[in-house]
Amino acid sequence: MRALEGLKVLDLCWVVAGPAVGRVLADHGAEVVRIESSTRLDTARLIGPFHGGVQTPESSVLYGDVNAGKLGLTLNLKLEPARAVVRDLVRRSDVVLESFSPGVMDGWGLGYERLRELNPSVIVLSTSLMGQTGPYGHFAGYGNVGAAMSGFQSLVGWPDRAPFGPYGPYSDYVAPRFALVVLLAALDRRLESGEGCYIDAAQVESAVHFLAPQVLDFETTGRVAERNGNQDPQMAPHGVYRCSDGWVALAVRDDRDRRALAELLGVTADDDGIASWTIERRAHEVEELLQARGIPAHEALDSESALRDPQLLARGHFVELEHPLYGRTVVQGPRHRLSETPAAVDRPAPTLGRDNDHVLRELLGYDGDRIGHLNEIGALT
Repeated sequence: MRALEGLKVLDLCWVVAGPAVGRVLADHGAEVVRIESSTRLDTARLIGPFHGGVQTPESSVLYGDVNAGKLGLTLNLKLEPARAVVRDLVRRSDVVLESFSPGVMDGWGLGYERLRELNPSVIVLSTSLMGQTGPYGHFAGYGNVGAAMSGFQSLVGWPDRAPFGPYGPYSDYVAPRFALVVLLAALDRRLESGEGCYIDAAQVESAVHFLAPQVLDFETTGRVAERNGNQDPQMAPHGVYRCSDGWVALAVRDDRDRRALAELLGVTADDDGIASWTIERRAHEVEELLQARGIPAHEALDSESALRDPQLLARGHFVELEHPLYGRTVVQGPRHRLSETPAAVDRPAPTLGRDNDHVLRELLGYDGDRIGHLNEIGALT
C-alpha cells in the first residue's frame, strides 16, 4: 500500500501551486479527482514546453507533470447542475483543494461554510497569492508576482542593473511545500478529533520564510538587503564560472576549501585564477575535480543535460508514462522516498474529460439518463 491509500481528494485547482499539492497526494495513493473546463482552459495547458513543439490544449508537458496520477472530470461551473456534481463529490471527499481568486468559491455557493454543511469532516485547502483576508486578499496574480511581493525579485540580479528575479513563478513552487505539510497535519488531527478544518495558504507568506535571515537582519540592524550578483556574505569565492563547453557553479565555504582549491589550481584561489583555470576544461571535468576535493561544485545543467544527470537517473527522478495522444510522456517522479509505503506515478495527466464516465458512474453512481442530461445542457464541458 501507499501511504495515502483510501484518501479521497477533490482538486479544483489550476496552473501550478494548487495542482502540485494534489500531485503529491496522488503519488502517495490518494484518489484525486481533478475538475476543469474546456470553456476556460487551465492556464497550465497553454504553457510550454509542448510535445513536438506544437501548442494544443493537450500537449503541455508542464500540465502533464503537475497533474499526473489524477482522474479528470470536465465541469462548466457557471451552470448550477455542474455545481451540484461538485457538491456530490464533496460529500464523499476527505479533502477539497481550490486555488481560485478569493471569493470565487463563495460566489458559486461552494464556500467553506457550505461545504462543511455537506461534509462536516471535510478539510478545505485554499491556496492563493495573498491569502483570503487583508487589504490585498482579493489581489490575483501568478507566482512571478508572488516573487515580487515577497521580496525575491529585487534581490536577484546585479547591483548595477535592474532586478532580474528568480527563474519562473518562484512562489508557485515554494508555497505547495508549506501547504502540503499543513494539510497532512490537518489529516493527522482529524484522525484523533474527527474534525475537518479550513486552511488559508498564502503563497507570499510561504515565500517570505526563505528570506528569514534578511528580514531578521533588517529588524536588528536596519539594513535593507540588496542584490549582489553571485556574491555571498559567508562564502568566497562563490560564483558561476565559464568552462570550454558550459558553466560550473562553486562555493568556497572555509579555509579548508580555499587551500584545496589553491592546490588544485596551482595559483591563488581568487575569481581571476578560477576563471582562467575553468575556461580550459570541460564543465563535467571541472565538477569532478572539485567534488573529489570536497569543494561544493556542479555543472550548470540545461534541460537536456539534466535528463542525463547520473544522480537524478539513479533516484528514478524521471518517469516515462504511456500517453494516449503522444505515445509517451515524461514526468518528474515522487519527491519523497518512503521505504515501507513507496510512492508511484501510475497514470498520465487526464486529457479533457478522460474520466467523466468513470467518475460519474462508478464514483457517484449516476445513471445514464442523468449523465445524458448533463451532457445535453453543456454541464460536462
